[in-house]
Amino acid sequence: MHPVLEDLINLLKLDRIEDNIFRGESRDIGSAQVFGGQVLGQALSAAHHTVEDRVAHSLHAYFLRRGDMSAPIVYEVDRARDGGSFSVRRVVAIQHGRPIFNLAASFHDPEKGLEHQADMPDVPGPDGLQDVTQFASETLAKVPEKMRRYLTEERPFEFRPVRPINFESRERLPPEKQVWIKAVDNLPDEYSLHQNLLAYVSDYELLGTSTLPHGLLFGRGMVQMASLDHALWFHRDVRVDQWLLYAFDSPNASGARGFARGQFFTQDGVLVASAAQEGLVRVLDEPRTSKPRDPKLQC
Repeated sequence: MHPVLEDLINLLKLDRIEDNIFRGESRDIGSAQVFGGQVLGQALSAAHHTVEDRVAHSLHAYFLRRGDMSAPIVYEVDRARDGGSFSVRRVVAIQHGRPIFNLAASFHDPEKGLEHQADMPDVPGPDGLQDVTQFASETLAKVPEKMRRYLTEERPFEFRPVRPINFESRERLPPEKQVWIKAVDNLPDEYSLHQNLLAYVSDYELLGTSTLPHGLLFGRGMVQMASLDHALWFHRDVRVDQWLLYAFDSPNASGARGFARGQFFTQDGVLVASAAQEGLVRVLDEPRTSKPRDPKLQC
């Protein structure tokens, strides 16, 4: 298996400390703090470890504090309910003695029922589109070093945007975009693994959709963004080692917060999952410093 993808899978497995307590490490992907998708995937993995014969159908989470990449994260799982058809788990992620994130996830015994879904956007397929790491050198030279590493570092997923990204453009665009995503290698058939990985990747690109109508220059460090909450619904079986179209739209931005939604479609148009997120979006008077504040002091 591709080593970067294998490392992510190991990152999501977690170490079991007690029946309901797990520990995970972090990876620096170029963000100012622990990547939110990593905490989402690890928290869902912790919940999966306490459920048998049921599949996750939804999760709802809040990001409380910035995560410290230099310290492990402890995940405490509360087995809130095991009913006849549904199980609910609550997960708290803890660092330095304080919660940094909490999640509620619901699991369901698979059963048949009514079927309908939204149509997939009519966009080009992934073949022939460029991965986000294939930026022209002149474009990369204009963005801060931290962002440059974030854009070019080898990743466990391919990301092929339907519309090329331009960090130097002030063009105001409709609040919608689409990105094809796929794991860089084949994966085992373990369904919980595919759900954990989808939770991980669902935090990429989502919140940025709310900035598209405003012509902001991300390459100049003039925008502060942070996820506040995140929701994810699994509608149908999903494999993240096959191409998925992640289609975003943002119906609202106000009060220094942006709101965005996402839908995951297979190449043949099957809607497999939906996501929603609200996050902090601040336009700054001066560029942010590249050195983040101590995560242990964040609140």
